[in-house]
Amino acid sequence: MTDLTPPALKPERPYFSSGPTAKFPGWSLDKLKTDSLGRSHRSALGKARLKYAIDLSRELLGVPEDYLVGIMPGSDTGALECAMWTMLGARPATVAAWESFGNVWIQDAAKQLKLKGLTTLDADYGEIPDLAAIPQDNDVVFTWNGTTSGAKIPNTDWLAPGREGVTINDATSAVFAMEMDWPKLDATTYSWQKVMGSEAQHGMLILSPKAVERIESFDPEWPLPKLFRLKKGGKINRGIFEGATINTPSMLATEDYIAALEWAQAIGGRKALFERADANAKIVYDWIEATPWLRNMVADPAQRTNTGVCFVFQGDWYDSLSPEEQADVPKKIVKKLEGLDVAYDFNGYRDAPPSLRIWCGATVEQEDIKRLLPWIEWAYESLKNG
Repeated sequence: MTDLTPPALKPERPYFSSGPTAKFPGWSLDKLKTDSLGRSHRSALGKARLKYAIDLSRELLGVPEDYLVGIMPGSDTGALECAMWTMLGARPATVAAWESFGNVWIQDAAKQLKLKGLTTLDADYGEIPDLAAIPQDNDVVFTWNGTTSGAKIPNTDWLAPGREGVTINDATSAVFAMEMDWPKLDATTYSWQKVMGSEAQHGMLILSPKAVERIESFDPEWPLPKLFRLKKGGKINRGIFEGATINTPSMLATEDYIAALEWAQAIGGRKALFERADANAKIVYDWIEATPWLRNMVADPAQRTNTGVCFVFQGDWYDSLSPEEQADVPKKIVKKLEGLDVAYDFNGYRDAPPSLRIWCGATVEQEDIKRLLPWIEWAYESLKNG
């Protein structure tokens, strides 16, 4: 595209952030029930609404009946760190990372918990380490889908059925977009503000029977803050998984999450969510392939996400720039299009290579993505031509 005339159509909803993500189509404040606002979260009504959010999550995700599902403070970070703090240290552990947040879990394990017998696996942005190298007896911490790299695990073949170690899975940008292999997962976490486009603050913790057994039989050597205490009288506190949250939740955020879950249920459940994300991502994949000055950050198609699609620049003009000028290219494109109210929050992650990242989860409409792409071409050509 060399014509510097701007495209005629803008996205109707210019929200392409990778978190918090776009609200579901048709969202408005009047879709939120407000009876629980101003009420105690310990009241019968408050607990019922929290339990309803848990039950809807279980149903939509196909979580096995013998697994526990609970609402945790601190978004995905709080839920994931709770799992690490309460379960790790009983046996050797491996933490695998291939993007920014996975590296945070490595730092937690190495510098905060100071785990004995710890091994780490990492890979550059856009790549996945050799997961088959992980000993099956080890506890494992991994990120199903790299929010900041666009690289996901292609399968769970590297996790043997009935393995001895527990598996802790950060699935925050994967659930509701990819099927979870529940029999191989012991602690799975996510936040409301990712794929469902709900308000932030709270996270979800899903525990297998093996995870519950580990928590009940193991006392870590480090002190646990109140927000991580899942046991009561030496047993798992099942009230946490029935709506009796550890600390005070936002009922407004809860109602927003419930509205998103009900929308997902109405359009056909998780399969419909998967199909919407797949279709959105394919639009971006095909465009990247047809655009010579772009390439997907993830080389292997089997490892490419269908949520936060990340892509980098290439070609003679871009390659002739200094590193500082290259880093400015996506920043200037984003600034230009945000200033025109075309698209918001689609720059690559700050620690990733200079890139753009378009969220393709189910709450985004195909037509908005189709309208966005010519604007990126226009902004790039405008920048290239001074």
